[in-house]
Parts: sequence; C-alpha cells; structure tokens
Amino acid sequence: MSAQEVLRWFLYWVPFGARTAGFGTLSLALGPLTRDHRASTWAMKRWSQVSLDRLGIRTTVSGTDGVPTGGHMYASNHQSLLDILVLGACLPGDIKWAAKRSILRVPFLGWHLALSGHVPVDRQAGKKAAVEIIRRLEAVMRAGKPLLIFPEGTRSEDGQVKDFKDGGFYAAVRAGKPVVPVVVDGTYQIMGKHALDIGEMAARNSSVQRHVDIVIGAPLHAQPDGSDRERVGELRDRCRQTIIAMLAEVRARGGGEAGA
Repeated sequence: MSAQEVLRWFLYWVPFGARTAGFGTLSLALGPLTRDHRASTWAMKRWSQVSLDRLGIRTTVSGTDGVPTGGHMYASNHQSLLDILVLGACLPGDIKWAAKRSILRVPFLGWHLALSGHVPVDRQAGKKAAVEIIRRLEAVMRAGKPLLIFPEGTRSEDGQVKDFKDGGFYAAVRAGKPVVPVVVDGTYQIMGKHALDIGEMAARNSSVQRHVDIVIGAPLHAQPDGSDRERVGELRDRCRQTIIAMLAEVRARGGGEAGA
C-alpha cells in the first residue's frame, strides 16, 4: 500500500470502527432491556445512517409506500459491503438479516446481530444445517418481521446481477409470505468488491459520485399451484428478472449499464 492509501484507510476505517463500537455497545447494553430488542434495532439504523452521512454518501429511496406490513422477505442485489449500511438505513421495518456466519465474528457488529435475532448463514454447511437455516428464515417471517437476503450469495464482481440461490425463496414459499424485490445501484462504483476503502474507486475515476439509488419493487407472490420446488424456482427466477429490469430502469435514468 502507498502512503496515500494508508492515510485514506485510516481516515475512513478508524472513525467507522469507533462508530461501530459505540453503537454496538448501545445495542448490547440497552437491547435486552427493551421489548423486542427495539433499542438494538434503533442502534443499527442510526449506525447505518450516521455512517453514510460521515462517509459523504447520499441516497435516493423510492417505493417505500408499497412495502407490505407484517412478515415478508426483501431480496436485494449485492454490489458492495456498503449495501449493509445503505439498506440498514433506508429499508422500513425491524429487519432481520440473513448474514454470513463470518460476519458474526466481527466485534460489536457480529455481537449485535447474534443478540438481535438475525440469522447466520454458512454457505459451506451440509444439507441438514441448510434445512435448519431455512427453518429459521421462515420463523422470522412467521413472527411478522421483514427478512433481508442477498440471493446472489455474495457481492457481484462487476456490478451486474448474478444467479440467485434458492434458500430464502424456500423460506418465503413455505411461510406463505411475499418477496419484495430491492435494487441498490451506486455502491459498486463507490466501493467495489476488492476495494479497501471508499476512496480507492474515486482515486481511479474522478467521475465517481457518492450517490446511491434504492428502489423497492411491488411484492411478488409464489404461484398457488405446483410442488415446492417448482414454485420456488419460478419465484426465484421471476424475482431475478424483476430486479434486472428495475436495475436497467435505474441505470437508464442515470446513464449506467445493466445486464443479466
């Protein structure tokens, strides 16, 4: 790393780490004292909002008026680590995340997730463990909470929408809950998958703007007929095509590119 890269790293990540520790401590201390861990939910949302503000990232959100009440599943494309902040700040509801198990090892953030009823997901788990994960995702929605998943399973290498995995859609179908497609666009340009900080992409391309669009689509429901496997596959593919179309529309307005 060059001296400039080291300085940029400290400027972004040291304050971010301090904020994470501060809001994480609030969540751990006050969450158990409040009904449904509402203090933890508040701490997560404020951590996300304050972090975006300090990083100079602006957001535009549309579609919140169509979000259903009660349990449902948000399914979002995944461009960057920044998606966690953006969606945490902007999506309505007491969201529970399907979070990679490795994130639970992150001090304060991981402890908050474990305390607040989020669901750890191990992509290397065997079939029996995968069935238990789906059961826990289903339980979140049956309890009336919104669940958030990244059905691509990992961040996109190039900002395009990759193939979707089945797990979350099995949970939605079995729980009888709608899937709400969500598009995030702009986080990849700010901090791509292999970038070390949000200044790295801007250093390479001076036209990079710290603005992110979030579009929430209309709820999608599984087909009433067919086997679980057929209904899951149809819902998964329909959700992916919906997100691709939504992303293309966002980029057409902003001059970007979208692709399958």
